[in-house]
Amino acid sequence: MAQDLTLTKNAAARVAVIAARQGKPAILRLAVEGGGCSGFQYKFELDDGPAPDDLVSETDGVKLVVDPVSLDLVAGASVDYVESLGGAAFRVENPQAASGCGCGSSFGI
Repeated sequence: MAQDLTLTKNAAARVAVIAARQGKPAILRLAVEGGGCSGFQYKFELDDGPAPDDLVSETDGVKLVVDPVSLDLVAGASVDYVESLGGAAFRVENPQAASGCGCGSSFGI
């Protein structure tokens, strides 16, 4: 089931750098919360480890973990790290999202 969610090599490298700076394990948690301009918003944070029911996807030794409720809203998604003139951010390419906002941090189903 780990193939249902992917972390790109670029995102994995960035998580590894951030985790090393903070002295934490290279584990990125992706969660979905209500809110944002389109109904749902993505939340990212470093985590100490996956919960027993989390989906875990691994790229280059970096883990992406998602809880079962959030997974229903992001199954099949890819998490990337992009840098542009507008800034740098983790970006979710979510095939489940029917709509999104201009900043890419919220979506609707």
